[in-house]
Amino acid sequence: MPRQRTQKSLFGHQAESHPDASAPLATRMRPRSLEEFAGQEHLVGPGRVLRRSIDGGHVPSMILWGPPGSGKTTLARLLAASTDHAFEQVSAVTSGVADLRKVVQEARDRLSETGQGTILFIDEIHRFNKAQQDAILPHVEEGTITLIGATTENPSFEVIGPLLSRSRVYTLHALTDEQVGGLVDRALADVERGLRGAVRLDPDAKDYLVRMAGGDARAALNTLELAAGAVQAGGQTTSPAGQSETVIPHVTISLLEDALQRRAYHYDKAGDAHYDTISAFIKSLRGSDPDAALYWLARMVEAGEDPLFIVRRMVIAAAEDVGLADPQALMVATACQQAVHFVGMPEGFLPMAECAVYLAAAPKSNTAYMAYLKAAEDVREHGDLPIPLHLRNAPTRLMRHMGYGRGYEYPHNFDEHYVEQAHRPPELEGKRYYDPGNLGFEATIRAWLERLRERETGSEPRP
Repeated sequence: MPRQRTQKSLFGHQAESHPDASAPLATRMRPRSLEEFAGQEHLVGPGRVLRRSIDGGHVPSMILWGPPGSGKTTLARLLAASTDHAFEQVSAVTSGVADLRKVVQEARDRLSETGQGTILFIDEIHRFNKAQQDAILPHVEEGTITLIGATTENPSFEVIGPLLSRSRVYTLHALTDEQVGGLVDRALADVERGLRGAVRLDPDAKDYLVRMAGGDARAALNTLELAAGAVQAGGQTTSPAGQSETVIPHVTISLLEDALQRRAYHYDKAGDAHYDTISAFIKSLRGSDPDAALYWLARMVEAGEDPLFIVRRMVIAAAEDVGLADPQALMVATACQQAVHFVGMPEGFLPMAECAVYLAAAPKSNTAYMAYLKAAEDVREHGDLPIPLHLRNAPTRLMRHMGYGRGYEYPHNFDEHYVEQAHRPPELEGKRYYDPGNLGFEATIRAWLERLRERETGSEPRP
């Protein structure tokens, strides 16, 4: 006997299929099927594990981890509709344990009366404390509910271990500019749920809208709706014959600026402005000019550049340009990457600004970078030179019998934890790749290496 939907579930399904005309554009344009769902092909594309599970009518408990506007709520609703589950949604911001108990009891009744399972969708599950998450656990274990949690934060830190171990974590990615642009085009043209072709979006305005959305489909559609409402208020014009006629108004960049309360900057993330600006930023860091570095950083952030692209360049600069003059710089840059990923935008500019100032003000050295290039040149020139036997690992008796590891001196057994011995193939012994600088911590490294070399027989201190 086929399972019957509960009355509440049926009405919820109808509301989702025919959203209220007064609902926000982003809500009205929510995909009604997986075929309409944009992005996340690595999860719901043909042949993917989650898609096969859905096609088989089975939805496991899961945590959907991704940035705002990537489709977490929409995907959860589609999973419920595709597998004939009732869908119950709560927000961790406004709900408590009592709300969870009520949903669980309804799910238990539904399961016993009709055999229909229930998907409990918890938006922003990272905002639930441990006690609230513990309250869900037994009902997930016994199968009363299937949990789908949505979070913008790393679930490893925000979701309790027992709940994580009973759920699968799926990572959603920000939509690409092409995907967001496709959703914008669909919303403009859709006669049932969208703007019905009542407005047009200038090409440069569309590029600006997509760029400012930063992969957030909801932000793009909400901004479009606000700008379209403003321009539609003046949809009448006068023809040369003096007759009033209706024209299709255009949404321009200036209207989008008003909607976003942000100025549109000339910045093409795939063009010259993208590469020229990051080049100016890196050269300002290298040139020890924190003020210039902050200016170029602000240019990129305000124009909507991907913050992780900026941070990646700062991590490279920390290793390439600051280097061993201040080894702490690489730690600051990698901590900045973690902070930006954790906090997100717009507040992510704070750790980026701090990191940029630190790197620009730090003493500079590219000696490790140059040393590597010299070593790599010898690798290419000499090929795979044999590793000296005394440096080889000897885990077996046969290898020890063959002389592996024989004659190796353990430095910690000697004064200052140093002993003179060869560490390279004979063809390269005596060559120097690393030439320490005199700035910052590297001056300490230079003095220490010179001290050790003075101990070597027949060695002179380096100038």
